[in-house]
Amino acid sequence: GKWHMGVNCESRCDHCHHPLNHGFDYFYGMPFTLLNECQGTDDPELAKSLQDAYWLYTQMIILAVLTLLIGKLTNLFSVKWKIIICLAICGLLYFISWFSSYGFTKYWNCILMRNHDITEQPMNLEKTTSNMLKEAVSFIERNKHRPFLLFVSLLHVHTPLITTEKFLGRSSHGLYGDNVEEMDWMVGKWLLDVIDREGLKNTTFIYFASDHGGSLEAHRGNAQLGGWNGIYKGGKGMGGWEGGIRVPGIVRWPAVLPAGTVINELTSLMDIFPTVVHLAGGAVPQDRVIDGRTLLPLLRGTVQHSGHEFMFHYCGVFLHAVRWHQKDSGTIWKAHYATPVFQPEASGACFGRGICPCFGDGVTHHDPPLLFDLSQDPSEANPLSADTEPLFHTVTRRIGKAVEEHRKTLTPVPQQLSPYNNIWKPWLQPCCGTFPFCWCEEENNKA
Repeated sequence: GKWHMGVNCESRCDHCHHPLNHGFDYFYGMPFTLLNECQGTDDPELAKSLQDAYWLYTQMIILAVLTLLIGKLTNLFSVKWKIIICLAICGLLYFISWFSSYGFTKYWNCILMRNHDITEQPMNLEKTTSNMLKEAVSFIERNKHRPFLLFVSLLHVHTPLITTEKFLGRSSHGLYGDNVEEMDWMVGKWLLDVIDREGLKNTTFIYFASDHGGSLEAHRGNAQLGGWNGIYKGGKGMGGWEGGIRVPGIVRWPAVLPAGTVINELTSLMDIFPTVVHLAGGAVPQDRVIDGRTLLPLLRGTVQHSGHEFMFHYCGVFLHAVRWHQKDSGTIWKAHYATPVFQPEASGACFGRGICPCFGDGVTHHDPPLLFDLSQDPSEANPLSADTEPLFHTVTRRIGKAVEEHRKTLTPVPQQLSPYNNIWKPWLQPCCGTFPFCWCEEENNKA
């Protein structure tokens, strides 16, 4: 499915970020992310505000060249041809420099790979999910006689919400609801059915979850396309607000876990790694701090609380909030050190920007931090203060100490989101043909 970690570091074929270079034995899916550009019918999604700015500057350059040209031809003012030609060439190079990154996103980003081979460029979105599920079913059938790990990251419930005709209009919650219903059907009809059919039901641990809450800024006209977060504040990409990070998880393992059990403990997707290692009879690395905790004791009921006393919620590389599950009292505190500036102010989302920033003028820093008691106020509507909460200073000091201890475990890494790392680099572009003619179809490129 969707890998979203990229492919190359230094050359088109080094595959340093590829799944096969990070422990997986087989890969079929898209190495980047799903964007509106992949469908080509909605507004551009990739750095839309930046694209708008680039296009404005391009129009200004065109206007300047035309003004000088008209002035020269009508003798309104004297200007050398060399200046006009030089400005026109610079404008053309400027346009090419940014349009090559954003104007061909469908061809550069929306690609399918099987292992190291590109099978579709650009990919056929109408068939992509069913192709991925067929690959998943085939993988299960090939490996049913031995232990296997299958990670499926579907393209559903993500804009542009590709939904087959069979499910359009099925839901009372618009296109997003249709997409959710189709995803539900696909997981059950394809993945769970093959597990049951192959007699693997009682021996297979299945974990279904999302990587973030609903994207509130995703709209088409008045229709909300990014989901709904209920009572929880904020949404996808907001660092610390509950609406962006609190999602349900569903576990199935009939021979071990009783059906219908509900566990109201907060865990992390980072817990999947130690859980899988535990299931496989291995041991997590001891030469580094592993942030995850195995879920098995919690799921089996041998412990009543999550192994996380503190959870640190980041936006990019910036720590926005910290959660403290105070074991002795059962209270769950949340301290926000930074929060996004909503646009409009009371909207609960960053509609003006399209996505909430992690730093800069789009973020408000809080000192002392905004403090909430999630046990009593899960929607984070009423920040506490020293006047309203006798434990305010005690709690904020304890959380501050935990942050200091946490930061000692961190190792600096290169900035992945720097401007240089975000511009398109032709020498790194995966290509199934002769660059820049990168077009191919699955039928003509069987691995």
